[in-house]
This record gives sequence, structure tokens and C-alpha cells, in this order.
Amino acid sequence: MPATLAQLGQIADATVRGNPELRISGAAGIRNAREGEIALVVDASYVPLVPRTAASALLVATDFDPASTQLPLLVAEEPAEAFDRVAAHLHPDPPPAEPGIHETAVVAPDALLGAEVAIHAHCVVESGARVGAHTVLRPGVFVGRDAVIGEYCLLHPHVAVLDRCTLGDRVVLHAGVVIGADGYGYETRDGVHYKIPQRGIVEVGDDVEIGANTTVDRARYGRTVVGSGTKIDDLVMVAHNVVVGDHSLLIAQCGIAGSTALGHHVTVAAQAGIVGHIEIGDQAIVGAQAGVVRDVPPGQIVLGSPAQDLARERRALVVHQRLPDLAKRVRALATAVEQLQQRINHLECGAEDRP
Repeated sequence: MPATLAQLGQIADATVRGNPELRISGAAGIRNAREGEIALVVDASYVPLVPRTAASALLVATDFDPASTQLPLLVAEEPAEAFDRVAAHLHPDPPPAEPGIHETAVVAPDALLGAEVAIHAHCVVESGARVGAHTVLRPGVFVGRDAVIGEYCLLHPHVAVLDRCTLGDRVVLHAGVVIGADGYGYETRDGVHYKIPQRGIVEVGDDVEIGANTTVDRARYGRTVVGSGTKIDDLVMVAHNVVVGDHSLLIAQCGIAGSTALGHHVTVAAQAGIVGHIEIGDQAIVGAQAGVVRDVPPGQIVLGSPAQDLARERRALVVHQRLPDLAKRVRALATAVEQLQQRINHLECGAEDRP
């Protein structure tokens, strides 16, 4: 919702410097802001970008030097918090979904729907499924047989919660998430790969949020578990029989192989890979692109491939950076040794020629 700089100043509890009647239509990052938008300058690292920004105004901290730009300013004690309020006004949340079942949705007669449920166009809710009160299924969501969706959940377009899998309350699944696809299990006999039936389920706890196109596979037996409060990024792979503890963080493109257990408050950074059948202790941190092949004790930070303790990996990285210089020194030493050997050989030959 567009507003003048003066109006935004009141919303953000910020001081206006410049034209108070300047009309602002949106909020954006300082690198990609356009004319009519306001951008945030939150610390000194953003100051060099100010002369190049196309923004029409800036929201800055009280220590910002106003002489460094001719752009109008909003000056706030807590600029990040103030910018959140400005952005919320300029780009308000959409209105809540109206309860009801769209005429193109297919809901089995014996499915149980709680109060105030909203089921949008082309959703499918199969036999025996339960959808909790105030939950929203956006277009194209599939809920399989006997699946359970808790209360106040939000499933974005093209989410699939497959047969018998369960979601707790206040779960958010972004577009393309698949809960309960078959685990990757095969036996090879006489050179042929035979599928192992995957008969388990997935259990997702309360207050979990899972990013777009992430997959959580059903267990071979029993259950794959995502603990309450856990937040999972886009394009993450959680394999069969994995247990992710409460309040863990799984970052984009990481993968966890089958039957591995993560404790509570574990962080797995982007593109890290964890082999199967190991344990990652409570509050451990797995660094970006790490390859974890053995248990990680609680609280430890690991990095590298194969992953090792952070301090040891840092020392290894320092040595790795010095390898070109070390290689030169080794070649020089090899040349010196060869020259010395030639001199020794020459002296030994001379000694043999003497009477």
C-alpha cells in the first residue's frame, strides 16, 4: 500500500529527512531497489552501495552520515525492525483464506474436516484422511489415504502428504513439498535391482516449516520423524527412517541418508551430506558442503569432506592454501639434492682415479 515518507516515518517511529511528501510504493534491497522504492542501510557494509542505488529513499541508522547522499532518509534507532514495519505496510499480507471447499476439489465422503477448513481448487483429500480446524490447502494439494493434517496448517500449491503420514499443528509446507514418498531402498540380486517395500510413514511435529521442493521419505518400517519446531529450507532431502530432533535447522540442498539420527537444535548447512546409520549430537553444527561419515558428538562443529572438527579443518585449510609455495620449495629442494648428489658422485669418481 503506497504511502508518503511522512506516513512511513510515523509507522516506523523514524525521523524524516528530506521531502516528507515523497510517495513510496515499495520496499526492496539496496542492490535491486527501483525508483519509487525505499531501501535499508543497516550497517557500514551497505554504505558503499548508496551512490549506486536506484532507490528513491533510504531507511538508515542514527549514525548514518546524511551528507553521503542526497536521497531522502528515514532515520531510526532500530533500522531493521523499523524497515520490517515499513515493508509490512507497503506489502501487506494477503487476506486470510475464506473457509470452504472449492467446487473443483475432490474430498472423499469419509474424510474428516475440522471447523473453518479452506480447501482450494483442484485439491484431493482421499478416504480416511483428517484435516484439522482452520487449516488451508492451497490449489493442487494432495492428501493421501488415512493421512492426518493438524490444526492451523498451511499447505501451499502442489504439496503432497501421502498415505498415512501425519502433520502436527501449525505446520507450513511450501510449494512442491512431498511428505511420504517411498524411501530409496533396493536389493541387488544377480545384477538386478529389486525394490524393497517401504511400509512406514512420516511424522512431522508441531510448528515445522519446510521449504519448496523438499522431500521427506517414508520409513521402510516405523517412521521418519521431523521434530517440533524444526525449520527446513528448499531442496533438502531427508531419507527413510531419519530422525530429525526438535528445533533443528536444515539448510538448502543438504541431504541426510537413511536411518541417521539428529539431536535437538542441530544445524546442517547448505549442500552438506550426511551418510546413513550415524548420529549427530544435540546442538552440533555441520558446515556447508561438509561430508559427514561418522558420528558427531553433541555441540561439535564439523567442516570439510570427510568432515572433521572445525579447528582441525581450519589448520588443514591453511596448509592447503600454502601448497603452491610448498610445492615450489619441494622442487627447489629436489633440485638442490640432485646437484649435491652429482657433486658427491663426481668426487667419488675422482677419488677412485687417484693412485
